[in-house]
Order: sequence, then C-alpha cells, then structure tokens
Amino acid sequence: MLGKGRAFCAFAAVFAVCAAGLHAAPLRYGFALAPSPSASPEQREEAFSAARGRVLAAAKSFEGVPYVFGGTTRSGMDCSGFVYRSFREALGVSLPRTSEGMFLWSERIQRREIQPGDLVFFRTGRTARITHVGIYAGGGRFIHSASQGRATGVIFSSLSEGYWARAYAGSGRALPKAGAGGAQGAASAPGAADPSAAAPGSAAPGSVPAAADGRERRFFFRRRAGAEAGQGEGRMLVGFAAAPTWNAIIPEAGAFRGMAGQLRLGAEVSPLGQPMIFGLELRPEWDGLLGVFRAPLTLSWGLSDRLRFFAGPAVSFGSPAISANGQTRRYSGGTSWLGAAGVTAAPLAIRVAGARVSPYGELAWQSYSSDGSESAGSAADVAAGLRFSTGLRLTWRR
Repeated sequence: MLGKGRAFCAFAAVFAVCAAGLHAAPLRYGFALAPSPSASPEQREEAFSAARGRVLAAAKSFEGVPYVFGGTTRSGMDCSGFVYRSFREALGVSLPRTSEGMFLWSERIQRREIQPGDLVFFRTGRTARITHVGIYAGGGRFIHSASQGRATGVIFSSLSEGYWARAYAGSGRALPKAGAGGAQGAASAPGAADPSAAAPGSAAPGSVPAAADGRERRFFFRRRAGAEAGQGEGRMLVGFAAAPTWNAIIPEAGAFRGMAGQLRLGAEVSPLGQPMIFGLELRPEWDGLLGVFRAPLTLSWGLSDRLRFFAGPAVSFGSPAISANGQTRRYSGGTSWLGAAGVTAAPLAIRVAGARVSPYGELAWQSYSSDGSESAGSAADVAAGLRFSTGLRLTWRR
C-alpha cells in the first residue's frame, strides 16, 4: 500500500508543477484585431485601442434598438444581449450571456481606471446580485439596453445620474488597458460632466431606469439565428483545485479524511444557444480512511461553473479497508470503468491576479464494495462509497 505521507507529498508536487505556468487575461489574444504574442508594446497598445474602438462603434450602431427580454438581434436586445452582440459583431468573440456572468468573467478595475470599451455593472432593485451591464463610452457616459423608464432600448445614460450612481456596483475590463486617453482618446474621469446627457435617445436625469436582465430567467434552450448564437464557439478553461476531505460517519477515525484535487481542462460552448461548460478532470485523491490513493479521470458538464456534474473511470492503489467498532471491513472495486461520479458546487468566484478563485464543495460516489466477510457495520459501507470535500478552485480562461 502506498504510504499516506508519500501519497500526500506526490499529490502536492503534481499540483505545484501544474500551477506554475498558468496565466491568462480576458481577450488578450485570439480575437479579431488581436496582436500576436511577439508584438511590440506599441503594436499591442495600438491593437487593443483599435479593438476598443470597434466595440464602441458596434455598440453605438445599435442605438435605438428596442429592449426585448432575451434578445440579441436588431429586432430587440436585453442589457447583456446588447453587450454580447456588440463584442461578437466587433471582435468575433462570445462573452458570457448574462450580466452576472460578465461580471465574474471580466477583470476587476477601479472606477478611476475605467476607459471607453470597459464594462460597467449595476445592482438594481433589492438584490446583491449583478443585474445590469453597459459599455462605458467616455465622458462619464455609458451605453446600455434599458427595459423601463422614460426611454427604453439601447440608449446612453450618465454614471452621475442619481439612480445609476446609487446602483453602480463596479467596472470590468474585457480588453487590456489602452494607452493614455483610452480608445480614440475619448476617456475622461467618470465623474465628469456629461456633455450629451440630453442627447436624443438618452435617458433623462431622474428617470426610472432599467430593471435589467437580473430578472432574466435562464431558459435551457434559447432560439437564436445560427450566426448569432455562437454555436460551437467558446473559450478554454484550465485550472486546479485542492480540498481536504471529511469524515462524519466513523467517529473514531476523526474528522479529517484525506485530500482531493483536480487538474482541469474545459471549454465554454453554446451548442444549442444555451451557454454550458464541458470539462475533463484528473482527480488525484489520498483517502486516509480507506488507506488508498485514487486517480479518477472524469468528464463534467454544467450550465455554468457554479454547478457541475461529473463521472468517469478510476484507478485505485492500495488495500482499501475501514476499521470501525473494533473490527475491520475490507473492500474491493475501487478500480472501475465507472469509479467516480458526483456534483461540484461553487456559488461564488473572486478575481485574483487574472484567475477566478472559487470556494467549492463536492459530493462524490466512489465504487468500493465489501465482500461481506467481516462486519464493521453499515456506516463503514456508506463511508467507503461516499466522499465529501470542501476547498478552493483556481480557474483561468483562455
């Protein structure tokens, strides 16, 4: 049997090596107008500034389009659909489809750092969730799709308006920072006077603005035109996770059971118009309760990274056994074509140095079975077949 200390050291070493080279930033490469990795700083700055200008030009071309819940076309758009379509039309990329998804995806920046082409986020109503998103246009203005108020649809509004000033929740960067002056030299302090607040189509100060897409229900399928749905297109996800596993079934064994982790490769896709995530994970596990080292290889699926289901084969090293009530019960079957299955929940994510850090919990079934020749009680069988862990997951999107 592989020693517990040696197994844990090997487990930690694998994660340290794999984590060392991972880094990514939103929309740095791989989009229309993107600079090559070998481009000079001046060339990169010019390319990113031009990309911001393209996004703003696309956004402004939609001015006057009516608000339609779930819409992403010139016939009607909701707030996140407007941002999604602007980036897709300008740069050929697919952003997350909801305002909250865009908030989690984008790079957090201070309000004083905001530039034209960055995203601005709001919490409307009595909720802690991000419910509205727009594109900053410079001069303290932003363009968005409003669902209520004196003016609706795609309009310009000011961050200094009372409602938006109170609802403002933060800003996010999808494209790397442009040079001084921002895209097209249009950036200015967010609190600056809005020279065009009364421009045609703008929301009048004091109007009741959009309730926005925070109330949007998530449909399993959304019908969109094939070219607009971004079918088959998405981004890669790479990451790793580490988590202690817990024992709450065999009291004499203690609360700490072992360690579990993930080396992850995934993709965000929209095969039916509904964004979803598919992944492949190597899950090395040291199980001190059973006295084994396991290596499941699983496929995973979820509508978002908050909740995913996984299943796959596993290889087990060691002689699995559990001691309980003064007796020892031995197990077999840890190596199987369906050796692991379960669910991972990560309800929130925090942006740190270009990565998403997510506390998560995981409940997994593992394929150990007893030959019944010894008796340690049914509790041991439950403990052998179920694993619960809580830990941290880091994810980079490329």
